[in-house]
Amino acid sequence: MENFIRKTIIDYIKYYPADRQTSTIWQEPLIAFAAADDILFATLKQTISPTHALPTDLLKDAQTVITYFIPFSKDTVISNANGRETSREWAVAYIETNQLILDLNIHMEVQLRQQGHYASILPATHNFDTKKLISDWSHRHVAFIAGLGKFGLNNMLITNKGCCGRVGSIATTLKLQPTLRSDRENCLYHHQGRCKKCVERCVNGALKETSFDRHLCYDRCLHNAVIFNELGLADVCGKCLVNLPCSFINPTGKY
Repeated sequence: MENFIRKTIIDYIKYYPADRQTSTIWQEPLIAFAAADDILFATLKQTISPTHALPTDLLKDAQTVITYFIPFSKDTVISNANGRETSREWAVAYIETNQLILDLNIHMEVQLRQQGHYASILPATHNFDTKKLISDWSHRHVAFIAGLGKFGLNNMLITNKGCCGRVGSIATTLKLQPTLRSDRENCLYHHQGRCKKCVERCVNGALKETSFDRHLCYDRCLHNAVIFNELGLADVCGKCLVNLPCSFINPTGKY
């Protein structure tokens, strides 16, 4: 079933641009699985919020959480390298990837149901407290638990295909073999105490070496949302993800 899940997700993303006539093109995703009873899920109630959901809160008999990272194309990433405002290509990619993740999760729910299993349907974003700016289901943290990557200084998940992309997840009653988590850091700062280029890249001063102001960060995202209002809700920035050693790869693999 692992191969079936992987192939279904990969094929759906591969054909999505042509099927939906999107401007965005994505690279092949990375996929990982976490056991729904992994003890790390309970720790999210301390590290993120007491209201953060467990897999069984989403789906009573959940056995597995399927996670995936969808990397943006290099053209999309490079487009966002210059200036203080996010690029139009990045804003479009954000909106179209949000829709892709929702559509993919709906598709996976159908596919799993046909195999005799149930699954949750989760949106890519905008499931957070608008005052605290904290989510009750963090796709990135769930993906970390599944072994999809490690967090960088920029608070983004750095996978073997970098951090420029989006993460989605699905809870299901299908029991799958969990992916092993690596003990190795993927961020050069966490690995060797050097780099910090993401801090330099932050255009609103929200990201520091020792702190992160999520409200200052979101102010910049809302600024960009106004600029690209005609596209939909593009509350995004992405400057601290691009033009970095970890944009496209896991840079600590060299060391």
